[in-house]
Amino acid sequence: MRTYKLATSLVGTVVAAATLVTGATPASATGPCGSSYNRVGVYNIGVDKYGYRTGVLEVYYSSSTGKNCALTYGDGPYANTTSWKGVIISRADGSGRDSDAGEYQYYAGPVYVSAPGQCIDVEGVSPAWTVTTLNDVHCG
Repeated sequence: MRTYKLATSLVGTVVAAATLVTGATPASATGPCGSSYNRVGVYNIGVDKYGYRTGVLEVYYSSSTGKNCALTYGDGPYANTTSWKGVIISRADGSGRDSDAGEYQYYAGPVYVSAPGQCIDVEGVSPAWTVTTLNDVHCG
């Protein structure tokens, strides 16, 4: 009887723990920009200069808010390392500029611009000081 109660108790604990782990939603499950944002572009940084990616520029859009969002990640030897990263976003006319840069482990940003019905300019700078600049993109 005692063994049965102990086994039942252990099974209950394991099931409860598994439910907590599988039921938990990681912070990034909604995406780095927020729950209403969908990724609309992923761009390599550094390939032309080094032959491999030193960073990744990601662009997101929320149709419910009319805002674009951008982030720059380190990649290759800079992936998940604390290193300098930067990102800039604005409307294509240069207004509404938002930027972020610094020593980050994962990414610079998110930065946002409200540009419903307009194009945006976006720039990502990788830890290797390589830059990807996109002008008049993601119009809508």
